[in-house]
Amino acid sequence: MGGMPVEAPATSIFTARGVTKIYDMGQVQVHALRGCDFDLYPGELIVLLGPSGSGKSTLFNILGGLDRASGGTVNFKDHDLTKATEKELTRYRREHVGFVFQFYNLIPSLTARENVAAVTEIASNPMRPEEALELVGLGDRLDHFPSQLSGGQQQRVAIARAIAKRPDVLLCDEPTGALDSETGIVVLEAIDRVNRELGSATALITHNVDIAHMADRVIHMTNGRVSSVEPNAHRVNPRELHW
Repeated sequence: MGGMPVEAPATSIFTARGVTKIYDMGQVQVHALRGCDFDLYPGELIVLLGPSGSGKSTLFNILGGLDRASGGTVNFKDHDLTKATEKELTRYRREHVGFVFQFYNLIPSLTARENVAAVTEIASNPMRPEEALELVGLGDRLDHFPSQLSGGQQQRVAIARAIAKRPDVLLCDEPTGALDSETGIVVLEAIDRVNRELGSATALITHNVDIAHMADRVIHMTNGRVSSVEPNAHRVNPRELHW
């Protein structure tokens, strides 16, 4: 039979199945994840939506090797993170994952360039700090200290620091949570550009439903589980978002 060849589906960079996370809080057990299934594919940008306590940050911490699952399996490519030693998890974080959090965690006594260099000096295949800062639109702020930068500029330095190691995965937890709408959009533009130009698979946690329009897929989390997955027909440019 003739016809067009069928393209094989992409292999996921992350595969999580039946992931549980239980925290012992004295007499009480808190079930943060209750059998969570999750996939992330190379080069895509996804947004995780859900109310506080739905398990978004817990899942991120497990994917990023900052925490361990209580049960289930978490695989990064061919690495089983649930069986990794602490040394292996440290190496995994250093070589493969970039983190961006709501608060910038910059070192006040270092310039923007020096804050990024703190990461590139221990990475195996880093870009130059100047290149990373240029990518997020801060090529003219290399020698500014955090106190000389606005909140949005500081967050973009944090993004440059995260991407300077050329990570396979960029995990962003409420990166615009401390910013006003206009500044937040500039930060989202930087994340979008990094995803498109570096090809780092990017996952972004937010409680802001409008941000979901910039994603390839939207993952909804409820009560420790993925409740639905919605593909977007097309990604909206962050400049077109309003909230």
